[in-house]
Amino acid sequence: MAHYEGIKAFSETDQTDDLKAITVPTFVMQGDDDQVVPFKNAALLQAKLLKSGTHKVYPRLSHGMMTTNADLINADILNFIKS
Repeated sequence: MAHYEGIKAFSETDQTDDLKAITVPTFVMQGDDDQVVPFKNAALLQAKLLKSGTHKVYPRLSHGMMTTNADLINADILNFIKS
């Protein structure tokens, strides 16, 4: 039940103003095979709302990509931080 309530909360919360208020460089990443949060409804829109957003969509990666593809994701995060 807690998992359902969490999904319900984040899917019904409008984060537009919060994203527009972020002024620091932000790396938005998502897999295009995310079955939980479709990337066209999340990462692409988020990156547009951020003042200094960079986004990357990973082909064939799922919602759990930070765990299942940690080497790839961690390298990209480190490169973003260094840039």
